[in-house]
Amino acid sequence: MLKIKEYEQSEMILYTMEDLVPEESLFRKIDKYIDFTFIYEEVKDLYCSTNGRYSIDPVVLFKLVFIETLDGLKSMRRTCEKIKVDAEYRWFLGIPFGKPTPHYSTFSQNYIRRFAGTDVFENIFVNIVEQAIKYGLVKGETFFTDSTHKKANANKNKYHTEIVWC
Repeated sequence: MLKIKEYEQSEMILYTMEDLVPEESLFRKIDKYIDFTFIYEEVKDLYCSTNGRYSIDPVVLFKLVFIETLDGLKSMRRTCEKIKVDAEYRWFLGIPFGKPTPHYSTFSQNYIRRFAGTDVFENIFVNIVEQAIKYGLVKGETFFTDSTHKKANANKNKYHTEIVWC
C-alpha cells in the first residue's frame, strides 16, 4: 500500500540546545577543554567602556573564525548562513534558536576597524594552540596556515634580489 508522507513543518518541538547537540560532537570536546575567556582580556583595550552601542561578544567573533576553519567553510558569509540553522554551531556560540546570529559583515567590520594592525589574532591563535597541546587535542608537531598568495602593492621596477638561507 502506498503511503504518502504528510509534512508537519509547523510542529512544535520541545528540546533544549543540550538535547540537540550529540555528546560526541567535536565542538563539545573543544568547549570542554579550551577556555576562550582569555579573549576578553586580550581585546579589552580595543573596546570603549564609556560610550557606544554594545558590541557582539568578542568570544563569539573569534569562535566564528574557529568554526569556519574547522569545518572548511569558504567564507564568513557562508559560515554565518550555516550558523542560522545548525544547532551544533549555535550551541558552541551560546546562541539559542530564536535569537539572532551575527551578520557576516560584523566580523569583517570588526576586523577592519578594531583588530587591524594588532597582534590579537596571533595571540589568540597561540593561546588556543597551547591549550590544545596541553590537553592532548593536537600534538603540536606540525602546523599549517592559509598560504594564499596575495599580490603585493609594490613597484615592480624597484626591487633587489636577496638570497636568504634558513
